[in-house]
Amino acid sequence: MKEPTRRQGEVLDFITGYIRSHSYPPTIREVAEHFSISVKGAYDHVSALKRKERIRFEGKRSRTMKVLRTNSGRSCEWVEEIPILGVVAAGRPILAEENWDGSIPVHTSFLKKNREYFALKVKGDSMKDAGILDRDTALIQKQNTAKNGDIVVAVVDEAVTLKRFFKETNRIRLQPENAAYNPIYSQDVRVLGKLAYVIRSC
Repeated sequence: MKEPTRRQGEVLDFITGYIRSHSYPPTIREVAEHFSISVKGAYDHVSALKRKERIRFEGKRSRTMKVLRTNSGRSCEWVEEIPILGVVAAGRPILAEENWDGSIPVHTSFLKKNREYFALKVKGDSMKDAGILDRDTALIQKQNTAKNGDIVVAVVDEAVTLKRFFKETNRIRLQPENAAYNPIYSQDVRVLGKLAYVIRSC
């Protein structure tokens, strides 16, 4: 594998430093503005770094660059930045638009290869008996199917909620893990993903 050119190395250093300072990667336009070059020129440098396995992209969303190796050749596992897309209710469902709300660094050992992830902030206590508490961050593996017993992020009546999934004869039951809450029953449930990990700040 060829080493980056001098300018490509400078771009890599900028991306690495930007992630360290902001906790999320720059856009192609921000790379272009920093080096006073065209967006096409910045894209070409970033694409070259991708070919040389120094960075990779997660999906087509903006700000998804991941640094794999710095100029020193060291692995940058700490820069696996997972986008936080809003709030999920662990209680009653609440509306949550998929808008970028920063990102959270996750060690690559926690992530499966060829899988996409997103994170949501938890609001409520309906899943407390499953160890999911108010203000936790839920790391979600994107998928649109679920097995009985999986803890999923699901859309019900245009609201997003985090519950345990059960498919019954003619409806879906979204079961809380707190006796103070009733299950949610619906024939129209859209699964967005399955809970992978819970991240908690102490």
